[in-house]
Amino acid sequence: MAELKLERIEIEDTYSEAFDGLFSRILITADDEKMLYKAAFGSTALPSTVLGESEGGIEKWLSEKETPDGRKGAVVQIWTNYSRGVSKLESELAKRIRQGILVVPTTRVFDAPESKEKIDMMNKVGHCGDGYESVEEKFGREVINIPIMMGEFVVERYLGYAKGVMGGTVWFFCKTQDAALEAGDRAVEAVSRIDGAITPFDVCSAGSKVETRYPEIGPTTNHPYCPTLKGKIPGSKVPEGVTSIPEMVINGITIDVVKEAMKAAIQSAVGIKGVVKISAGNYGGKLGKHKIYLRDVV
Repeated sequence: MAELKLERIEIEDTYSEAFDGLFSRILITADDEKMLYKAAFGSTALPSTVLGESEGGIEKWLSEKETPDGRKGAVVQIWTNYSRGVSKLESELAKRIRQGILVVPTTRVFDAPESKEKIDMMNKVGHCGDGYESVEEKFGREVINIPIMMGEFVVERYLGYAKGVMGGTVWFFCKTQDAALEAGDRAVEAVSRIDGAITPFDVCSAGSKVETRYPEIGPTTNHPYCPTLKGKIPGSKVPEGVTSIPEMVINGITIDVVKEAMKAAIQSAVGIKGVVKISAGNYGGKLGKHKIYLRDVV
């Protein structure tokens, strides 16, 4: 097959594997940007789906005119592996709301209404009120009002969830660390403009592989693609002159959203001096059933 290039960047003839997930899109608001940022970033930190937990990311920021309570907001997504079921998503979503949002002053949580299926947040979030919580109509929504030491925490009672696609990847092979950081930053920004997509790891410095010598700790380094191991191990896949390979991991509410986000990430590398090749996480079908070919995306 003929070589494919984007400007002067080689596009490897390969595919990115991806897998099914369950996600919930929630809308966080707060009185000021400091509290909003703290809640949005805090509740989506620590990507760890492969360890049996959950991962999250910020989809977009909203103005006061776009939220139910007239305050600035953020739409965030929380994801779990589809095979673990809705109960796992409920548990993980509640954990992140309780520990990442409820504890941040002035915050509220609303449904970002895209999904018909709903999770009742009373049992795992509402009962933080220890029996003093109440169900009310506020801001045109049915909410749970939880009394807290700084006033009240309001969470919409029913938060939506749906099936989506996790784990689409784009790899940038770069001659320098500066080029890698610029490529990663541009890609994150490009994906942030795609509705329904997130980058749960932001710029990821450590791609992993399916096989590991230490399964008790989860995924380990993708050693054939570690530049510092070139010349030290057989089978290195790092091209000559490449010193840094950042990975973009992309989750999307549909596979088409993931493809659109991957395309945006790839195109964002055009014009960056030092990016020589673009590839993706191909594990021979061992990671997920979805195969997103870079040639089709580009």
